[in-house]
Amino acid sequence: MTPPKLVRQPEYEYQSLSIPRGTSRNAARQLLTEHAEYGHWELDRLKLFPDGRRTVLLRRRIIRQVRSW
Repeated sequence: MTPPKLVRQPEYEYQSLSIPRGTSRNAARQLLTEHAEYGHWELDRLKLFPDGRRTVLLRRRIIRQVRSW
């Protein structure tokens, strides 16, 4: 009988951004693109409110170093 493999679930850290109403879609896209390219963030959740403001939840994976000595 083969022992079951231990699979670790990835761990994430989160960052919340508030984009005020009146911000153009292009400016919001540029802001999120910069966070993705330079901070390695990915979009987790976006909430658009009726008054036009946006709340964005970004996440990125936490990479843990494993000692091998």
